[in-house]
Amino acid sequence: MRVLLTGHQGYLGSVMAPMLVAAGHEVTGLDSGLFADCVLGPEPAAVETHAVDLRDAGPEHVAGFDAVIHLAALSNDPLGALAPELTYDINHHASTRLATLAREAGVKRFLYASTCSVYGASGGDDLLDEDAPLRPVTPYAESKVRVEDDLVGLADDDFTPVFLRNATAFGFSPRLRADIVLNNLVGHAFLTGQVKVLSDGTPWRPLVHARDIADAFIAALSAPRAAVHAKAFNVGTEVNNVTVAEIAAEVVSAVPGSTLAITGETGADPRSYRVDFSRIRTAMPGYEARWTVKEGAVELIDAYRANGLTQEAFDRRFTRLARIAARREAGTVDETLRP
Repeated sequence: MRVLLTGHQGYLGSVMAPMLVAAGHEVTGLDSGLFADCVLGPEPAAVETHAVDLRDAGPEHVAGFDAVIHLAALSNDPLGALAPELTYDINHHASTRLATLAREAGVKRFLYASTCSVYGASGGDDLLDEDAPLRPVTPYAESKVRVEDDLVGLADDDFTPVFLRNATAFGFSPRLRADIVLNNLVGHAFLTGQVKVLSDGTPWRPLVHARDIADAFIAALSAPRAAVHAKAFNVGTEVNNVTVAEIAAEVVSAVPGSTLAITGETGADPRSYRVDFSRIRTAMPGYEARWTVKEGAVELIDAYRANGLTQEAFDRRFTRLARIAARREAGTVDETLRP
């Protein structure tokens, strides 16, 4: 297929773009370049690129494609809380507008990167499937719920939106993110020798490797229309429904000499949920999220060592909120995060 991949210069996009090409698809990226220089190790393989802010995308940017994979977003809860109006402008309004343009241009399939964070403060230990109540607790998660609702309204015989609710991502990417839980804890263990958990460690988190996310989107491109049309799919594996304390323990095991401290100073996190991932395996036979948390921790520590990760880069270049603050201070983006 001819595929437009938004956010291709982000954490997930930098993993997904070469995997799409390897699967035989013709890929064009669309990205504002906000994090394009946040690279650890060799530069990612380049694809044809529209250097455009999502909010400024026009009909010409979606014309001629068979499918759109929409990853581009402000993908960070703290950032969403800091600037909720920007989160809704980019993540909600611009996303719905892009889907509308895609439908008008004759794009057949629109794969939307949603999140398991939509389940939010679910309470209890029951596994949540895609029909569970949505209880988002952050502007980021709320924006994802709103887009899903809008896309259902756009679905018709010629336009198939699919909502892939990714679990919390982990794993190495050429454009690293240090502000997601496993990547963060491994980084602290590598750089300081300590794994420090500020919560009480009890909240449940579903985790999924970036490559397993990419495989899910690749599977959704070719899945039968009737199996995926206007449906949501949790992306991950039940094996990786783990508590924050369990994640931290795996990190200590992967980083020799590191120690664990669960301080509990921030109290219990209201975001706690365990997720059922059976629907995607049924709808897309052959798909299986394969990476475990332990394997991801080992991969990350090996990559951090091999590529010489430093404390400054970890804190400033690969932490989204700090990177945006630095770019604003340098005057390379304005208050709306446009270049």
